[in-house]
Amino acid sequence: MRQGTLAGTAAILMLIASQTVGQQMHRIGFLGAAVVPGPEQAFVEVLKTRGYVVGENLEIDFRHSEGQNERIPALVAELVARGPEVIVTSGPQNAVAVHTAAPTVPLVFMNVADPVGIGLVKSLAHPGGTATGFATIVPEGFVGKQLDLLKSVVPKASRIAILINPENQIHARERATKFAEYAKQLGVELIVVEASKPNQYEAAFKAARNQGAEAIFVMGDPLTFIHSAKISEIAARYHLPAMAAFVGLAKFVQDGWLMSYGANQGDNWPRAADYVARILKGEKPGDLPVQQPTEYDLFLNLKTAKTLGITFPPSILAQAKEVIE
Repeated sequence: MRQGTLAGTAAILMLIASQTVGQQMHRIGFLGAAVVPGPEQAFVEVLKTRGYVVGENLEIDFRHSEGQNERIPALVAELVARGPEVIVTSGPQNAVAVHTAAPTVPLVFMNVADPVGIGLVKSLAHPGGTATGFATIVPEGFVGKQLDLLKSVVPKASRIAILINPENQIHARERATKFAEYAKQLGVELIVVEASKPNQYEAAFKAARNQGAEAIFVMGDPLTFIHSAKISEIAARYHLPAMAAFVGLAKFVQDGWLMSYGANQGDNWPRAADYVARILKGEKPGDLPVQQPTEYDLFLNLKTAKTLGITFPPSILAQAKEVIE
């Protein structure tokens, strides 16, 4: 009886092994801005529910630029050399680098504010090429709304600084096409300061203060996310109310920022996994519409506000998803 059981078990194991060997092994590449274990695990789990299991019929090559744009070309080259069927990216710099280096490889991007404006897709509804994904600050003019929120909190400010990363294509596009319009709409002078490396934040805040800025709006960028605590500390030293323009995350106000406002992107990772699965099954990226945000989250820090002598208007408090005391 025991021998029969062992023989039966061995036969089952051999059958499973033969099926596994016969399965096609798929490979995808992933170029992120920073390591985010929770969302990355969610990405893997959704792929599993779609029939793609890491170690069985799927391999994922993870790479992360960590806000160091000079590393991106080498990371992209590594991923492309591995022959992926699909590449997933986060952030505009990563997306553009992959699409430029490997225009025929299907691309699913996340956290790209204006994918049409920077040439990734022809339109949101009909991407039409090899790329698709998930936008962040669409609709157009959303940065103006973010600035308007900051002005509502610091109503007497006549000069507001905008900190950009000149290497971020979205920042460069907004600066060239929209900043003058936003300044006119708000009735303020916008002072543009720049930082593309962590050691440039101090000089940027000093320049903003020297030019009379009474608040500062920091545009979303992987570098901003990675060095959130450092930026908050500098803002406190220069006594500048700082607002983060990033995906809807409490992280910034938890790090001491006055406020943050952006699209809720929490479900983009599993949605990106779904797009990857659909592409692996034969759908074309150009036929999958770029998805836009449906929810925007406002986070406030009362402690920081008190330190700066700021009182949040009731209308602003009512909009907040979370208020940190």
